[in-house]
Amino acid sequence: MAKLEARGITKYFEHESHRLQALGGVNLKVESGDFVCLVGPSGCGKSTFLRIVAGLEKPDGGQILFDGRPVTETGPTRIMVFQEGALFPWLTVRDNVEFGLKVSGIPREKRAEISERYLDMMQLTKFAGSYTHQLSTGMKQRVAIARALVMDPDVLLMDEPFAALDAQTRDLLLVETQLIWARTKKTIMFVTHNVAEAAVLGTKVAVFSNRPSVVKREIPNDFPRPRVPDDKELIDFQHEILQELRPEVRKGGGAGAAAAPAAAEEAPGEGASGANKDDTDAEGTVAVEEEKRREGGTR
Repeated sequence: MAKLEARGITKYFEHESHRLQALGGVNLKVESGDFVCLVGPSGCGKSTFLRIVAGLEKPDGGQILFDGRPVTETGPTRIMVFQEGALFPWLTVRDNVEFGLKVSGIPREKRAEISERYLDMMQLTKFAGSYTHQLSTGMKQRVAIARALVMDPDVLLMDEPFAALDAQTRDLLLVETQLIWARTKKTIMFVTHNVAEAAVLGTKVAVFSNRPSVVKREIPNDFPRPRVPDDKELIDFQHEILQELRPEVRKGGGAGAAAAPAAAEEAPGEGASGANKDDTDAEGTVAVEEEKRREGGTR
């Protein structure tokens, strides 16, 4: 039995008095220990789908099964890491990491013991007494990941957690995320617009179609780890993803057409304000990756 399964998930949104279908019947199985990356055109509903898996949104049709049981609400078995981190600025790093444990009634001594492990894992020990405004964006994301891991969820849901990072910090966290996954054996679902990220991280890449979205193709990825974004062995795999993604982006009329209605169609986390940051626009990513591939072939 799959750890997590989506069966025929549909979702509609109201936009300018029209009912638009974002998700057109998403089917996906995630096995225990999988690292599944979700890619697709901007505004196709990837983040909305992730929120449905988390129990933060209700689908209009279909169901999410966790260990064979329907998901009807949020729960500690599925913890989400958001793009913006969503940390508490009035709390220290340690207090942010321990927040969920405190709410769950874990005694102070036990909280300290658990949090220390993940502060160390995320290289945050020296910053445990700092406040979030004193941290870089990359450090804040480390705190958000540590806060999720201390709850020991069965499934970690990550919604474009590296989208706002500079390239150097992102590449470092891509390697560290692989090491954390290997150490914790967590099942991870990871939304990204960046094809290189998906190729580096995923044991499987699920390519979403244009709206109304379905999973167009699931591409297994068994390349050896650790992987890095400029690994030449991954170029062909990235191109395979792009071949599936390119026509879906074009169905939406390109980047501008895909981004325009995003705010109305996406739940917070994948909207017009966030969908086009950095490499997050799918059409732009296709163009950049294609150019890299051509340059690599002429050297």
